[in-house]
Amino acid sequence: MLGRLIGEDVELLTILDPALWQVEADPGQIEQMIMNLVINAKDAMPRGGKLTVETANVDLDRNYFRKHGIKEKQAGTYVMLVVSDTGIGMDKKTQEHIFEPFFTTKEVGKGTGLGLSTVYGIVKQNNGFIWAYSEPGQGSTFKIYLPKAKGDVASEKKEQHPVTELGGSETVLIVEDDDSLRKLARTVLKQRGYKVLEAKNGEDALRVSEAHDGSIDLLITDVVMPKMGGKEVAERLQPLYPQMKVIYMSGYTDNAIVHHDVLAPGLNFFEKPFTPEGLARKVRETIGD
Repeated sequence: MLGRLIGEDVELLTILDPALWQVEADPGQIEQMIMNLVINAKDAMPRGGKLTVETANVDLDRNYFRKHGIKEKQAGTYVMLVVSDTGIGMDKKTQEHIFEPFFTTKEVGKGTGLGLSTVYGIVKQNNGFIWAYSEPGQGSTFKIYLPKAKGDVASEKKEQHPVTELGGSETVLIVEDDDSLRKLARTVLKQRGYKVLEAKNGEDALRVSEAHDGSIDLLITDVVMPKMGGKEVAERLQPLYPQMKVIYMSGYTDNAIVHHDVLAPGLNFFEKPFTPEGLARKVRETIGD
């Protein structure tokens, strides 16, 4: 069905969790939601491109909702649906209005402006929430979270380190053009004992590193940034700090990043939005490898 919607010039990749939890929602609404997201992605790729549809089970804590300004949601288990494209993308001003009824960036007669607002309505009706990430010229990702159905048996959780073990004293350079996410990462790592340097883009990161007298043990960098992307930042800094580990961070999923040819397979990746504990765990695991 999706293949007919997107046409021959769009490459479709589906990555579906085989043990996906159940949700309490009308199947017709879920189908409409997916179709609207896919059509929106297709329209953002007038010259063709790549479309990724993913599902996964996720656990979200209270800090996640508080840090991302999401109100009236309960910490717990959710089913995540992700639709990513390699289309024209959106600036932050456009992203502020995309879920409003009749808002559209398309030409007159090309769309009603109801596609994403309908998705938003379905998500809210089913006690879920939706998060959008996009960069102009770099495509978009929409992540939908719906509560896991009560009574559905959860799969066993992987053994994780206690939170008390997630601190350190190493020096970490954070490169992120989103001020709120950069400040969140800085706060999380400083609270756990790390020395933190920060930069708002790639060029700024080179200036910060040049002014820093000492080693840099870990680079955490956004993948897509104006002026200089994360991959180039890492390539420029790695010869200066051979022991430096790298975490690439993005609002796209790791599967979409590889499928859309943004990063090579196998690179160390961390998905936004993140929880404080999730970031602390990823940093400790990376430095400890």
